[in-house]
Amino acid sequence: MPLSHYLKQFFAAEKKYGSKDRKQIAALCYHYYRLGKAAQDISIEERILLATFLCEHTSSEFLHFHKPGWNEKITLLVSEKLLIINYQFLPEDIFPWSNELTEGIEPDKLAASFLNQPDLFLRIRPGRKDIVLSKLAEAAITFNLMGEDCMAIANSTKIDSVLEIDREVVVQDASSQRVLDFLTGSSYTPSGDGSRLRAWDCCAASGGKSILAYDILNGNVELAVSDIRESILSNLKQRFKTAGIKHYHSFIANLQTANYQVPTTNYQLLLCDAPCTGSGTWSRTPEQLYFFKPPMIDEYAERQKSIASNAIKHLQKDGLFFYITCSVFKKENEDIVDFIKGDSSLQLLQMGSIKGYEMKADSMFVAVFKKN
Repeated sequence: MPLSHYLKQFFAAEKKYGSKDRKQIAALCYHYYRLGKAAQDISIEERILLATFLCEHTSSEFLHFHKPGWNEKITLLVSEKLLIINYQFLPEDIFPWSNELTEGIEPDKLAASFLNQPDLFLRIRPGRKDIVLSKLAEAAITFNLMGEDCMAIANSTKIDSVLEIDREVVVQDASSQRVLDFLTGSSYTPSGDGSRLRAWDCCAASGGKSILAYDILNGNVELAVSDIRESILSNLKQRFKTAGIKHYHSFIANLQTANYQVPTTNYQLLLCDAPCTGSGTWSRTPEQLYFFKPPMIDEYAERQKSIASNAIKHLQKDGLFFYITCSVFKKENEDIVDFIKGDSSLQLLQMGSIKGYEMKADSMFVAVFKKN
């Protein structure tokens, strides 16, 4: 269970905690898990204090009471704080699997990023920029515009009371907004006969990548979306309705098995946002970092091979296949690319990581193939 869900259930059952208490307790829990695999030989109380000192950047009432000397130095850099504490560890101890990393991911920067909560990112939908900026200005909400349609705002912002989610903006991580850049950054697009492009999002979940593809392709797409359970797709259907997406077909397909069924034989565009360790998102879900065990990498890699090999069977000639993960592990990224390249009909056009830790976002991996 994600920590956020657990805390929600806990506070629903424990009515004695006020809003300030709930906020403080949640913060301390997240701080505790942000230390990942580091400092596991000290008491829970000591670990919470240490984590709070490293994670907080402004004066803390909690530290002021328990560790006033630390609180006075709360604005220092993490590297400077580590020289003060009476406990020695390296930032890399938080994430001790640097030998497993995808090429180009910097282990020290990645480890340091787990001590900070990423920003909340919005993607402005086509034709909505003026009204979105106007509403934010009227509500006096501070934001950082990153490019044409990506903006970062504070995580505590109650944005759904100001903007129409999925109609005006999509809540989508900055890195996730870039995974289909190849469609806009290249003159190549899958060939068609003038009708809507046939696209299949084979691990669609709540449909964020599908909405992104729809917007990039100016709505000229006939979407097929699938996942392993109907309950997973229920949120997608409501999002599509709000987003104005009408031409789509949803169905259940577990591509990890041999007896899956796909309604249409071939697609011109295939998106595979494969299930993975989620290691590129652990700044948002640090409890996953804390409980992670390395054998999980191999377990996910086997699933990814099955999903990719089954999905590719339904890609038509000259079609594009996007393999996407939110993982920083080589076995889930480059090794799966090598596996896919074993299909001689596929040509690798592009691959690489999006280093989200450089912009307080998630880290992701994308590889684009063309079927010859």
